[in-house]
Amino acid sequence: MTPVQDLLAFLHASPSPYHAVDEAARRLTGAGFTEAAESAPWRPTVAGKPGFVRRGGALIAWRAPVRKQQWARGIRIIGAHTDSPNLRVKPNPDTVAFGYAQVGVEVYGGILNNSWLDRDLAVSGRLTLTDGSHLLVNSIRPIARVAQLAVHLDREVNDKGLVLDKQLHLLPFTGLSPARTATGGPDTDSGFVAFVANLAEIDSALVMTHDLMFHDAAPPALIGQNEEFVASGRIDNLFSCWAAVQAITSTSSAHHGQIIALFDHEEVGSSSTTGAAGPLLERVIQRVFSSTDLSTDQQAVALALSSCVSSDMAHAVHPNYADRHDPMHRPLPNGGPVIKSNVNQRYASTPDTAAMFVAACDAAGVPHQQFVSKNTTPCGTTIGPITATRLGIDTVDIGCAMMSMHSARELCGAHDAAMMVDALTAYLSA
Repeated sequence: MTPVQDLLAFLHASPSPYHAVDEAARRLTGAGFTEAAESAPWRPTVAGKPGFVRRGGALIAWRAPVRKQQWARGIRIIGAHTDSPNLRVKPNPDTVAFGYAQVGVEVYGGILNNSWLDRDLAVSGRLTLTDGSHLLVNSIRPIARVAQLAVHLDREVNDKGLVLDKQLHLLPFTGLSPARTATGGPDTDSGFVAFVANLAEIDSALVMTHDLMFHDAAPPALIGQNEEFVASGRIDNLFSCWAAVQAITSTSSAHHGQIIALFDHEEVGSSSTTGAAGPLLERVIQRVFSSTDLSTDQQAVALALSSCVSSDMAHAVHPNYADRHDPMHRPLPNGGPVIKSNVNQRYASTPDTAAMFVAACDAAGVPHQQFVSKNTTPCGTTIGPITATRLGIDTVDIGCAMMSMHSARELCGAHDAAMMVDALTAYLSA
């Protein structure tokens, strides 16, 4: 299987952050990593062994150096995030309007509203059961749609633009209305959560709560005259999660520590127990240090010599909107990893950390590109500045050049898959 085909498989297996973590865990286990439980002691079983821990939609994996003394060379960290902007199902989702069964949704992150129209949508996520366990669900087949108003009923839409009310206009419908109870409300036994429970082949009475979300049901695909592009939902930022997993499972025992940190909730600010602003990564590092009997001073030395590559996505120049880019910084798909810089600290890159990543690209024999936002078009931000601030670790922000960022279906370069893995592998091995 080629790298880009493996990327497509990862994207297809990961319709939600929970599925992305599950797929990453499966791959790590197959590569000899052992899962550790946060609620159990880590001494001495974790010492010196590749391992990982997961919490909800986040996963941290590590490989210790060959010898304890080599912690003094620090840790190479790759950070990414598992979540993508989408439509999340509300706790009480069932509504009926004019004979249609609709599902109440809450907008998660900065979606491109119109990109969710006229898509065949599937549902995925996680159910929390009465015994406290969790169950992943994925309908796979399309079961919903947000239909756009016909042009005959909105004659000025092409001239004045489409304006969507997130509360009124983004409700998917899943069919015609379910049975009604004697009081006139929807029959909860035939509601949406009951439907999902039936997909999971469990009694709906066992479902306590849920975290469900919609995604474009069309599978990832190679497109273009020469199949030079990847079209898929959730490229931002499962591309980086996949590349990070590939990199750490491709390296052997190193002369320093190696970590990949796949966080959740980046798209909404990272402030959660599974987000980069939370203590998860810091606690995992401390526990790995402790399991190898490093003193407080040795831990401080290791962190001082550590670095982080924050791997997210980057804006490829759009041929129809080239004026939105700085004229000297217009990355292209299949042009290699992009180093992202911002003097206002929206990205964590510094001249020194950028040079560090350029050296990794050179060692891997792959090209690199640069991105700086146009002064009149403010850039977004990433987990990079957050990680740098929490841990005091030198960090560089990089990514794959892509188009249609935050759309229900995004686009990136097919050849960038192998180049990104090669660059990250070289960084972890340096």
